[in-house]
Amino acid sequence: MVFLDEVVITARSGDGGRGCVSFRRERFIPKGGPDGGDGGDGGDVTVRAKRQLHTLSHFRGRRFFKAGNGEPGRGKQQSGKNSGPCIIEVPVGTLVQDDVSGQVLVDLIHNSQEVVLLHGGKGGRGNQHFATSTRQTPRMAQPGIPGQEKRFKLTLKLLADIGLIGFPNVGKSTLLSRLTMARPKVDSYPFTTIVPNFGAIHFDDDRALVIADIPGLIEGASSGRGLGDRFLKHIERTGLLIHVLDITFAPAEGSILEDFLTLRREMAAFAPPLIEKPCFVVINKMDLRGPGSRDLATLREALAEKGIESLPVSALTGEGIDELKWMILQKWEETAASAG
Repeated sequence: MVFLDEVVITARSGDGGRGCVSFRRERFIPKGGPDGGDGGDGGDVTVRAKRQLHTLSHFRGRRFFKAGNGEPGRGKQQSGKNSGPCIIEVPVGTLVQDDVSGQVLVDLIHNSQEVVLLHGGKGGRGNQHFATSTRQTPRMAQPGIPGQEKRFKLTLKLLADIGLIGFPNVGKSTLLSRLTMARPKVDSYPFTTIVPNFGAIHFDDDRALVIADIPGLIEGASSGRGLGDRFLKHIERTGLLIHVLDITFAPAEGSILEDFLTLRREMAAFAPPLIEKPCFVVINKMDLRGPGSRDLATLREALAEKGIESLPVSALTGEGIDELKWMILQKWEETAASAG
């Protein structure tokens, strides 16, 4: 099933109930006054963030949401019942925009955070409110105010502490499975990972950091190639980025370093602030490094000249994984400290 992280929905709040035209009719009271009750208020449309949701897939079969209408008023000054809200649940990290204007209405970044998108219509007043000294039998009441209808664009931007990024087949999924209890699909063909995978790295002091494997990045991703900019947006919220390079990769031209620089250019083209995020490089597949592999020392020196720290590991055998966990924690603490 395709990972759904963008969807346009239509929502309508409830109509207000109409006011009632009624007159008091009781035995021994031949000229009872007006006693029409008010209509109930229509229901609001509310969006709520829910931690248990991870995609927008539950919108696949439903794109229209409507709150209930308020009940009409009744005689004997009985008001109609207000309608409850229509609650639209979305994953934490969902951005809600007006689909027509593009205006950002709310960014839901906390569990149980909720915002009213559309207010329900107010109920109309019954004829009891329109009696005067000169008009003692008003035969009028207000209709309820209609609800509102709008289209909203929902965009999910994943919330993770750390993002694993790199071109296809560099071993991000295997690395994620080494660092966490996540068990993503691992294979040798391009775009094995077509949805972001999550896991939590646990440390000895009971701390845990959420790490995400971001798929679909190739040269031209910012303009839609491969899985394109569909997943670049998911690294906008990460605090720390880990670039994964494949030491066995032997391009026809250039170097492994060019992979790193190409991906940085794609990030800058998509959103310049992405390249300002703290990052370091993991040089993976050290277990497959043979006589024909590129020189590790040269690669690390070239990265260091650009101010980028690097660490060689083997996600398959576990070589360097303990040191990588320590480095992740250290870099995360530095990032948190600099953020204040």
